[in-house]
Amino acid sequence: MTRSTVRRDLITDAAIELVATSGMRGLTHRAVDRRAGLPEGSTSAYFRTRKALVEGLVERLAVQEQEEIVLDPDDLAGGIARTVDSWLVERNRTLARYAAMLEATHHPELRTILVHSPRERATELARALGHEDPETAGGHIMAFIEGLLFYRLVGGGSTSGPKPGTEESVRDLRRAVEKALRP
Repeated sequence: MTRSTVRRDLITDAAIELVATSGMRGLTHRAVDRRAGLPEGSTSAYFRTRKALVEGLVERLAVQEQEEIVLDPDDLAGGIARTVDSWLVERNRTLARYAAMLEATHHPELRTILVHSPRERATELARALGHEDPETAGGHIMAFIEGLLFYRLVGGGSTSGPKPGTEESVRDLRRAVEKALRP
């Protein structure tokens, strides 16, 4: 890893934490410098505009999510449940992703944020499950997973669901995913 890559990751990780705790309004170059413990102006050197900073943040989130996706052909529902549970454990990262998606709805120039999702993997999964229209089914699977994740993260399930990071949480998520995967 180059020094530049390490610095970009430090900046985007600080931006993710900042958005998770302060919302998108708190995302400024100066605030990211402070959060990352960097000299003032460091974030601007890597991400000239706020839009570039938001895009960098989202790209970092997408890479991290893709690395965590577990598609075990022998246990598809269990793999997806473990992935969703890991995103619940990484609460700040998931909150930052939702905040960035909401920001994109009000700022058309940020619409590229919306393409960062594991939809391609969901389409592959739908194809493997034998769905007649894997593209559409993949979209439906992702919509279900996003809804389940949102429900457990900030919706009613955040107060009534099992604690993320526990076997009970994975079992609960698995039951929901098994129902959704049926062709």
